[in-house]
Formats: sequence, structure tokens, C-alpha cells
Amino acid sequence: MPQRLRRLSAASASASVAALALVGALVTPTATAQAADPAYKVLVFSKTAGFRHDAIPAGTQAIRDLGAANNFTVTATEDSAAFTPANLAGYKAVVFLSTTGDVLNDTQQTALQSYVDGGGGYFGVHAAADTEYGWPGYEQLVGARFKSHPAIQQATVKTEDRANPATSHLGQNWSRTDELYNYQTNPRASVHVLQTLDESTYSGGEMGSDHPITWCHPQGGGRSFYTGLGHTIESYADPAFRTLLLGGIRYAAGFAKADCRPETGYTSLYNGSTTGWSQAGPGSFSNTDATLNSTGGMGLFWYRSKEYASYSLKLDWKLAGDDNSGVYVGFPASDDPNSAVNQGYEVQIDATDTADRTTGSVYGFKAADIAARDAALNPPGQWNTYELRVEGERLQVFLNGVRINDFTNTDPARSLKQGYVGIQNHGTGDDAAFRNIRIKELGSTVTPSTFEGESFTSGSGVQPADHGPASGGRTLGYIENGDWAGYSQASLTGAKTFTAKVSSAGAGGTVQIRSGSATGPVLGSVAVPNTGGWETFQNVSTSLTGAATGPLYLTFTGGAGSLFDIDTFTLGK
Repeated sequence: MPQRLRRLSAASASASVAALALVGALVTPTATAQAADPAYKVLVFSKTAGFRHDAIPAGTQAIRDLGAANNFTVTATEDSAAFTPANLAGYKAVVFLSTTGDVLNDTQQTALQSYVDGGGGYFGVHAAADTEYGWPGYEQLVGARFKSHPAIQQATVKTEDRANPATSHLGQNWSRTDELYNYQTNPRASVHVLQTLDESTYSGGEMGSDHPITWCHPQGGGRSFYTGLGHTIESYADPAFRTLLLGGIRYAAGFAKADCRPETGYTSLYNGSTTGWSQAGPGSFSNTDATLNSTGGMGLFWYRSKEYASYSLKLDWKLAGDDNSGVYVGFPASDDPNSAVNQGYEVQIDATDTADRTTGSVYGFKAADIAARDAALNPPGQWNTYELRVEGERLQVFLNGVRINDFTNTDPARSLKQGYVGIQNHGTGDDAAFRNIRIKELGSTVTPSTFEGESFTSGSGVQPADHGPASGGRTLGYIENGDWAGYSQASLTGAKTFTAKVSSAGAGGTVQIRSGSATGPVLGSVAVPNTGGWETFQNVSTSLTGAATGPLYLTFTGGAGSLFDIDTFTLGK
């Protein structure tokens, strides 16, 4: 390549960006009506052998009203003789409505346990946690036992899971007046917590900063749901609380799908704040009420603050109708969304399309288990939860807690062992929403992180340069003395080495590796020689010392004219 005499203008550089061409099935949006649940029966049990709540009649009537509007019938009883295998078999769910004390004998306890383990549903309301102290298995079924409560008062309930059918209608904070239980143990390790109490907003809390109040969990072949709310008569006239009751009943009955597996150790990537995220390509996502809604496209909203190797990525999503979106994993850092298409994998979200291009598929590579997918899927208009579990070259897809795909990469042009994550805005008319994107890194092995030199997010003087032999056909170029480039997606946390693939037919020079800003602490520097030509690449490397934290910045020094180009660089741990 001849010696370059001038830099590209900003306008010329912008004009050189390739047109976006994200792969994705184009479908004609159609309105999709949600079918009613098949008719079913619910048993409401409210026997008390201790304190009796005066809200039981109001609660029973509220559940009857919900049933009349939602295709289930209610049998209300305080007769423990109802707990026989033959009788329970006729119900999809059993509600313990503020039961207290020991209300079942050993035979009846066995019948209830077998019913739930065999596929039935249990829903405990409020004092259901103050029940069956003589039955050890009941604590596992309900989740935790009652300990104490302060006086009835107003408090803030924090909604952790806004995809579950019982809580998706609520905001992140919900002001409630109720009798707020403390529990003997924190159930988080064995249940999926949906709501917690903010103890700073009321008096008498005894569980500290993590005070679960509503949760769910799989129980054998069945399902268990519990809420500690519902002491007051007024609760059962509250539409928001009634919706919580309905969602809990539908989950327990097996009609509303949700991921209720215990969940600990996840770090939030998005729960209202878009810090660390960037839009690649056209379109965007609006950000309202801790919810991302797609607008236009085709584009990619990706988390550029960190590259991941082995992880569990969870996120909640919803389609408005016959719409199209997806989740990308394993792609390199780039503001060109085609890099995600060509070097990563998309887990599709699409109400209709061919088997390898619809919800749960690894787009174009492997269809989901359609029968398992259909059994786990909530329809358009309702929230679903994905878990994408990446370990080595293996990608498992879970929908609402059910594994529906198991894919292993064998394409040498792609790798799941390292890369970024992002969500797709497919195009105008394809309406998708996302909530609560979180990640849990698996194992202790940390692999090096490699970045494209031209993927800088801020800079002075530098511009991308085309080079056929370079990775992706481009480099960081037009580097002169005093220039710099910043990479917000490249975290220096834990980095011990820096290696760059460089070329030069110019004066060569020095790269300084800085933390946090272009004038931040220098962690290391490495000399770049004249390599014999702009198309001739070699590696240079250095150790990093000091507090290697924050995003990476590279500053450049040397003689006159163009110094060198950087193809890729790698941060070693």
C-alpha cells in the first residue's frame, strides 16, 4: 500500500460504512388472539386450626370471580376429607387460602404431596406459611414457614420478576398496605423469588435487605406458588392483587408458563439502565419502565462493556403479534451488525416461520424441539423467559425453564467460546420487548479477550483503514503522533498482558495502554517496528502492571506521518 498522504474526512468515513443486512425471516404481521385456557377446576381450602383471618370469605369470592371470568370453576371447602387421590385428581390446582395450624392428617398429607409431585399445582396465600408444622415436607412445598409479623402498614414491594404471569403487570415498585410476614428462613436458594419487601419503607422487618414475599418453584412434576400478601379484606378488591392471584393460579394449574427454577448469582446487564449498551445499524430500542421496545431496523443492540466465554444469559421477552426478533451470542466486537450474523449465532424469536427460523431455533442451523417448545411457550402478548447457556462450543436454549434446543458449533468461522451478546430490532412492524437481561458467568476459567482495532468507540485522529489481509478486512489506521483510541467495550479488569497484531510501512512508534481515559494511568507500553509493509503483520506484546480496571484507551507516539496500523489486540488475564 502506498504511503498515505491524508486522512479520510468524517463524511467519507461515514459513507464507507456498509449497508446493514442482518439475516432474519420477514413475515407479514397479523393479529394473534390469545385462546382462553381450557375449562378446569380449582379447589380452595381455608380450614384453620389457629388464628382465623376475616379476609377468607373475601378471598374465596375473589377467586370465584376470577374463575368466572377466566374459565375455571371453584370448589371451596374446609373439609380435610377432600384430600384423597381420587378427589384431587379432578383439580388442576389447590389453593391454601390463609390456612393455619395442622389441618391435614398423615394420609391427607401424602395425598397432597403425591398430587403435586405427580403434576398438580399448589398455591399458598398469606397464612398458608403458618400451616402444617408437624409435616416436614410442607416447608419444601410452601417454601418457608411463618415466623412473625409487625402491625398492618404500608410498605414498598419490589418486583424482581416482571415476566411471571403473576407479576408482569406490576412496576418495579408497588406500594401495598398489608400484614407483612417475616419467615423462619430465607427461601431464595430453593425457590424463584418474584417479589421482595423493602424493609426501609416500614417498621418490623426482620430479614434484612433480602426479604422475599412472593415466589414460585417446580415441585416434582408439578408447581408451587406462594405469596405472603393477602391479609386484609381490602386486598381482594384490588385489581392489581387480583391479577397476581390469577397469575399464580394459572401457573399452578400449568396454563401460564414461567421459569420458576431457583435463580442466584446473576448480574444485571439491563434492568432500566442502558449503560454499556450500543446500537449497531439502523433502528433503535426505546427504554421506558425498565423495558426495551424495538423500533425500526434491522439493527442490533449489544452489550459492549464485556465479552463473555462461559455463561448463562437470561432475559425476558414479549412479541406483540406475529413479529420477529432474536438474541445474538458469540460475536466479535463491532459496530457492524453483520459481524453478529456472520460470526455469531442468533436464537430466534418469531411467532411463525419454518422450524429452523422460529422461536427457539438457532437461526438457520438447528430447529428447536417443537413439541417441547410449544408446551413451554406463552403466546404473543405475554412474557416469556429465555436462558441461553453457553459452555465451550455448546449452546443450550431454555424457554420458561424447559430445555428446547441443544446445539454444538462445528463451524470454524464461528466460535461460542468467546464473544458478545445482543438483541435484535428486526424492522418496522416487528414489535418485540425485552426486560431484565442478566448473566451469570460459569466456572473460573477466564479466556483472553480479542478486539478489532477499528471497533473503537471514541478517538482522536484515527480512522478505519481497509486492508484485505486483516481480520474483517479493516484495521485501525491513519495513526499519527498524539492520536488516541478508546474502547468502552474492552474492560481492563484483571488484564495482565496486551498483544496487538500490527503492520507498518511508516515510522513505527509506541502504543501506550491506559486505564479509564486517554490521559489515564499507563499500564504498559509496547514498541511497534516498521514491519516491511502495510500488508505485512506481526504481533507485539507487553505485560500490564498497576490497577488494570476500567475501559481500555490506547495512545500513540512516534515520528512524522503515518506510524502504524492495528488489526486486532488481545487482553490476557
